[in-house]
Amino acid sequence: MQGKIVLLDERKFGFIAAEGVEKDYFFHQSGLQDVGFSELTEGQQVEFMPFDDDKRGPRAEHITLKEGE
Repeated sequence: MQGKIVLLDERKFGFIAAEGVEKDYFFHQSGLQDVGFSELTEGQQVEFMPFDDDKRGPRAEHITLKEGE
């Protein structure tokens, strides 16, 4: 799935908005692949694997920068 980082928090987590999905996907730095948390910026395009099995809401794992970003 593809999306855009809409919020980054200094506590090493953030949220990704995906087109056609109402709720943003939560992510933690532990879900990043081949990119460090400090390299991320809000508005950046990413690809990720969505999980909707969390009681707290949807989350993203295996997050990578979209090619060309």
